[in-house]
Amino acid sequence: MTDSRPVLTMTGISKSFPGVRALHDVRFRLFPGEVHALMGENGAGKSTLIKVLTGVYDTDGGTVTFGGTEVSFAGPMQATAAGVSTVYQEVNLCTNLSVAENIFIGREPRRLGAVRWGEMRRRARALLSRLDLDLDVSAPLGSYSLAIQQMVAIARAIDVQARVLILDEPTSSLDADEVAQLFRIMRQLRDEGIAILFVTHFLDQVYAIADRITVLRNGQLVGEYPTAELPQLTLVEKMIGKELDILEGIDEQPKRAVAALEKGTPLVAVSDLGRSGAVEPFSLTIHAGEVVGLAGLLGSGRTEVARLLFGADRADRGEIAVDGQPTGLPTPSRAIERGIGFCSENRRAEGIVAELSVRENMLLAMQASRGWLRPIPRRRQDELVEKYITALQIRPADPEAPVRNLSGGNQQKVLLARWLITEPRLLILDEPTRGIDIGAKTELQKLVTQLSDGGMAVLFISAELEEVLRLSHKVVVMRDRRMVAHLANDDSLDADRVMQTIASGSHREEVNR
Repeated sequence: MTDSRPVLTMTGISKSFPGVRALHDVRFRLFPGEVHALMGENGAGKSTLIKVLTGVYDTDGGTVTFGGTEVSFAGPMQATAAGVSTVYQEVNLCTNLSVAENIFIGREPRRLGAVRWGEMRRRARALLSRLDLDLDVSAPLGSYSLAIQQMVAIARAIDVQARVLILDEPTSSLDADEVAQLFRIMRQLRDEGIAILFVTHFLDQVYAIADRITVLRNGQLVGEYPTAELPQLTLVEKMIGKELDILEGIDEQPKRAVAALEKGTPLVAVSDLGRSGAVEPFSLTIHAGEVVGLAGLLGSGRTEVARLLFGADRADRGEIAVDGQPTGLPTPSRAIERGIGFCSENRRAEGIVAELSVRENMLLAMQASRGWLRPIPRRRQDELVEKYITALQIRPADPEAPVRNLSGGNQQKVLLARWLITEPRLLILDEPTRGIDIGAKTELQKLVTQLSDGGMAVLFISAELEEVLRLSHKVVVMRDRRMVAHLANDDSLDADRVMQTIASGSHREEVNR
């Protein structure tokens, strides 16, 4: 840290919503020239604290001091103008506008009232070059991946000359190389004296980049610690509020080899399914009770495979058979009829309906499968919603709470409950643990194992290779939008071998598909 005086101090911060006390008497300090990790489980109050700071929410009590002056920002634009810039977990940019327009929206270079498009594009290219990004800045932002969109949001935040940069789950959509690239930029900004507030659920990233850690639990401050003096296991215990051997059942990979499963007719058999420009034709079999892990780098085609299987994207060749019976090219309605559920990685755009309650969001898929002329009886609604709020530990445990008021991890649980309620035979989970805390991640991993043991098939997609290996009976490797290997998850399979397969791109068949 370059200065002994904090650039930002929050004291006695409290905030409540109807039926929920989100923050109570929280204190927080941020110094120039440091990376400070804000840690806690989903619902601990991290996002609420950030939104109080940036003026999204009014505080019920407490004070915020920025640069030695007490402040109360009227909203994010005023906070940004003052030097507090935020990049949220869910990228909040305009995908229909160009990359350059998104970087400079509201701050476009002008002459006599007219936008100077050439200068804006030139400045955008120069800014992105600091992040080692070579993009067509005139192309629509929506033509790029979520990871690139995240980096563009960070570039915009850097350009406003922020004294405080808040990064709320900035690495959730980035691969390892992009994380390393982001960390290089973060260190550069830290060395320039910028204070960085870093929120993530990846513990290894915290210990790789953060100078200090503040822990919240249930809306209250647990403590503030130098990273070097807080062992990882102790951090987890402080986050969850009890002693926990977090390694038990987490870092020991169960031997769930596909040979242990009963064979026979596959539940789902995919033959030469593909979509031009999205993913090359692939074949795949999934048996009842089998967890198939889909591994590959960001952009390798994992999500495209999931969307084709569910019919969210229209395949232009191939077919799918369920229980040995061809079904033709899939559509979402046909997939649901045949017992296939799909939890998208993009919960904001393709998952939650923010205006509806937790109960309404959880029941959407079941109601759609019944048809809107056959409403679910209210007693049955209550039974199902209560069951899954309890089973998944959704907080707050209020079925009538607007789902937009829940933390990102709890929104993810609501989406998972939506599909579990339909009792699918195949559940496609695309990055289900992205952006959720380690306790919730552990419970979700246990749930996947339980569902598999109960006969449900699962296609599990995750950027965390260890997680894929931990849960899967077999691993399908993607590279450059091609399936390049089907690997039995036996004693010889480890992360290094999978990474070698990804790197080589050689096609191998090692599982009787």
